[in-house]
Amino acid sequence: MTFFQGFPAPDFPSRPRTPKPVRPEWSGAPADELPAVVHLGQFLYRSPTRILAVRGAHVFSTGCLIDVSWLLRRGDETDKEWAMLHATFFGSRHVPISASKGTELLFGVQISDGSKASTGSIPSPYKPDDPTYRPDPPVLYLQNQGGGGGDDELAGSGTLWLWPLPPAGDLRLVAQWTDMGMPESSITVDGTQLRDAAAGAQKYWPEEAQ
Repeated sequence: MTFFQGFPAPDFPSRPRTPKPVRPEWSGAPADELPAVVHLGQFLYRSPTRILAVRGAHVFSTGCLIDVSWLLRRGDETDKEWAMLHATFFGSRHVPISASKGTELLFGVQISDGSKASTGSIPSPYKPDDPTYRPDPPVLYLQNQGGGGGDDELAGSGTLWLWPLPPAGDLRLVAQWTDMGMPESSITVDGTQLRDAAAGAQKYWPEEAQ
């Protein structure tokens, strides 16, 4: 007999099974799918001290997650100017109101049929008080994955959820971060490639999709 065999087994209370919550497809990537991966590898903005890059896309059956990252290097900013940028970058509440206007990092898309969406147009992807809510497509919002940095460099990353899958044709991806020295800029992405890649998304449990 081992040491622990002499103790009585704990009595675990029964736990009733609760129904799996149904998440609106527009509100985020399916939790039960393995996405197809599309390499994009473009710069949305690039200067000697600022980078805003688009790495790739994880394509699901209902939409896609676009991986984005940003990097700021200190140039000729004074100590005070860099301290202000540092505070703004991390959303410090101690930044004066006059300096915090326009600090938001904005993304937008325009798809081939002319319709547009912006990360600033929907305050929250969820409306728990209204389960029937369904925004007009397209929907785009940024899931910030945080960032970090040191004395002379700041970096961050995130994903853009785009719903639904874009139609065939060009997709224009736009970005702007005025207070970080990034004016409005854009690139063109092949929406047909993203849409076609969705055929490679795989359900974790395909029998449940029947």
